[in-house]
Amino acid sequence: MPENLIRGLGTSLCEWQSSRILARVPIISHRQLIPPGQRLVVVAPHPDDEILGCAGVLAGMCGRESELLMIAVTDGEASHPGSQEWPASRLCEQRPLESVNSLAQLGLDVAALKWQRLGAPDSQVAGQERQLCERLHALLRSTDRVLTTWRFDGHCDHEAVGRATARAAAVKGACLIEVPVWAWHWARPQDPRIPWRRARKLLLDEELLARKRRAIAAHVSQVTAQGSAAAVLTDEIIERLLQPFELVFL
Repeated sequence: MPENLIRGLGTSLCEWQSSRILARVPIISHRQLIPPGQRLVVVAPHPDDEILGCAGVLAGMCGRESELLMIAVTDGEASHPGSQEWPASRLCEQRPLESVNSLAQLGLDVAALKWQRLGAPDSQVAGQERQLCERLHALLRSTDRVLTTWRFDGHCDHEAVGRATARAAAVKGACLIEVPVWAWHWARPQDPRIPWRRARKLLLDEELLARKRRAIAAHVSQVTAQGSAAAVLTDEIIERLLQPFELVFL
């Protein structure tokens, strides 16, 4: 799916709230999604995708940190091309720290978490897709629940990571869970491109939504405007991702 789908203001939150097909998506509990005793492996293209797409899923792992593996494919160093305030060298250090801080906002014991930073080049993951698949295969177990960005999410890295993770999980025999992030921007409320039959909703109550909002805010480099340029994560983008549920594709 071409990356230029991510342009303009995108589909509004109001439009999504009026979607009849979205309203009919079945609900799934955290226990059903990540059964006790099964490890959750989250494969994030960039440091923040795990929060934007599945903060509620992660918050449900509080007390189960030993059953959680966080994998950051890139360090997100290409989010501000040409910026003097946020050069790639600074972002390589800053964005992983923001991920740690955001997970702490969800209530997770970050000291108990297991992490893997794979260091793939931001915005160029497709060129290393085969190698990424091999690295993921070595890290996965057949009993894992493996969560990553949807293979047709509209961002080149999200799609490459989604494809590589899907292949690695299939070869390993692990359960794949995909989440949309940028699809909320370009898709329409009744969009036939969304795999609605595979969709499930994990409900988020007000307290959990507040935690997710704080976790997003912890990604300071992404939510802060730079001069006359808008933040990478604008208010419109954030509000679409703070609906009272998270959508997963099983």
